[in-house]
Amino acid sequence: MTRPFRRHQEMVNNIVGAIARRETDVRDILAAVTPGGGKSLLPVIAAARLIQAGVAERVCWIVPRDSLRLQAEEAFVDPHWRTALGHNLTVRAAENAPDPCRGLQGYVTTYQAVAAAPELHLAEFQRHKYLIAIDELHHLPALSDLDTLTVAADETAWSRTIVPLLELSAVRLLMSGTLQRTDGKAILWLPYRKPQGMRRVREIDFTADNWAIVGYSRRQALAERAVLPVTFGALDGDAEWRDPLSQERSVESLSQSGELAHDALFTVLRTEFADAMLRVAYNACRDHRTARRKAIGARPGDEVRGLGKLLVVAPDQATAWRYVEHLRKPFPDDLKQLMVRAAMSDVADAQQAIAEFRMRPFPAILVTVSMAYEGMDCPEISHIACLTHIRSRPWLEQMIARATRVDPHAGDYEGQSALVYHPDDPMFRAFRHDIETEQGTKARIVRRRAQHSLPLEEIEHNRPPAITPLHSNATALRFDVVAPGPDFGITAAANASSGTLPLFDPPSVAEHRLRQRIGQMVAAQVIEDEDAHLIRRNSGYHAYNAILKRVLGKSRAEMHLSELEAAVGWLERNRLSDHAGLIENDPQYRWSATRRPSSIRLGPHKL
Repeated sequence: MTRPFRRHQEMVNNIVGAIARRETDVRDILAAVTPGGGKSLLPVIAAARLIQAGVAERVCWIVPRDSLRLQAEEAFVDPHWRTALGHNLTVRAAENAPDPCRGLQGYVTTYQAVAAAPELHLAEFQRHKYLIAIDELHHLPALSDLDTLTVAADETAWSRTIVPLLELSAVRLLMSGTLQRTDGKAILWLPYRKPQGMRRVREIDFTADNWAIVGYSRRQALAERAVLPVTFGALDGDAEWRDPLSQERSVESLSQSGELAHDALFTVLRTEFADAMLRVAYNACRDHRTARRKAIGARPGDEVRGLGKLLVVAPDQATAWRYVEHLRKPFPDDLKQLMVRAAMSDVADAQQAIAEFRMRPFPAILVTVSMAYEGMDCPEISHIACLTHIRSRPWLEQMIARATRVDPHAGDYEGQSALVYHPDDPMFRAFRHDIETEQGTKARIVRRRAQHSLPLEEIEHNRPPAITPLHSNATALRFDVVAPGPDFGITAAANASSGTLPLFDPPSVAEHRLRQRIGQMVAAQVIEDEDAHLIRRNSGYHAYNAILKRVLGKSRAEMHLSELEAAVGWLERNRLSDHAGLIENDPQYRWSATRRPSSIRLGPHKL
């Protein structure tokens, strides 16, 4: 039986068909598709039509992380869509080596890889007519602001090296599950409305000339049964902690914590409340799997698909390991490693654990910090325990979407589950209100703290350490089905044109800018982790620079241009606090740290 196109897939098929028949001058297609809505088929549709028509010769699909390259390869070899689209195209996950296609019709690479070897990819685009597909475009900030309200931002290595590829491409397919960035900055290449008056809102222009814009909202996806409805299990509780002045503070209700919400959330994620949420999520997933086994006649231990799985998202690696041990307790020793796996940056087999979680019946539970949320295609995830302090809308939408994919092995649509447990804090309530009432195409333009306020000199004053969690309880659980949310604006333009942006700086200027950018990124992580009470104040910048030097093997003062660009890419996707163990026994760091009066001693994975 032929699977029909979903609405956005049909629209992209029509647009690239018109391009293939030379009926339109459109060359820029923006596909804003709700997470889990079927975005990964769009490059296959576009490549099948455009390569056959000779508009493009090859396809390059750029993804934000290495773990997604395999999924892109899988999309092109799906036997159903090869038959339905009548194509025989194959792409390969390429390393930064000459001839990335190796006789095939395209290649898949990452933002980091392009930034590390821009000349290689640029030469490939100069030799052949390419369809370029950019996945999760919102990771790429614009090279300069597109309105007059914000001071121009520094160019980032990813954007700066991908712009020449965009300009050389025959057709551009730009895809994202969200059209806003947490920092409020413009997204690379997109058309924006001119600001009206003093409104500090950045909004995509859905009526922009020379663009084909396709939107697929959560409401539309639910109507077509492309995604599952989400049920939120909001768990309330009380919390006690000691503040930086050693005074005991408390809240009786997390949902009513007001200005103490951040400290209360930090506490409950690391004390008894988190254990209670893990038990609730585990029991719900276990009962769901038991019911599925009974429905299909499977016995415990049978390796069958479609039973449901649990994804646990932790606030940091040390806490994640505590969650792992807690979740392994119910299992006999010979099943602990099989049933519960960890995927964090300090785990050697993290990528293997993610692949097995996606593609095999076991493990049934995966605990992660930030590696396994965006873009990971695992339709068997039926339950999520959201035990993270992150509350940005794009991040949470991507996390929730891991449970909303329809599982072809799990029976009828009505019997499938997407249940997300979370602390009932005011920030999560605000997130839910946003997704139920706003399209997600707008972003507030925010002003970040200036660079001069970030370096160590500005944080070396003797500020008190982070709070100390004492105790918490889970008190009440409330279930709500999230509303579908608003529809998406959809339009298609007939002609396309693109302005040009500056491509290259002299090497010395580029190196200086990248070193400044790395310094800002390190300092920003210090501030973010201090605000989240993940590190003590006073010494984070010095420690984080030491960690970065150990990770990269040399200081940024010694790096070549390509190494600086790769360093920026690494910092975009990794947290320095996750690698604190690298300097635990570093005598050079220890010597320099003792010379700084406000420095701290580092334990394993604790800054």
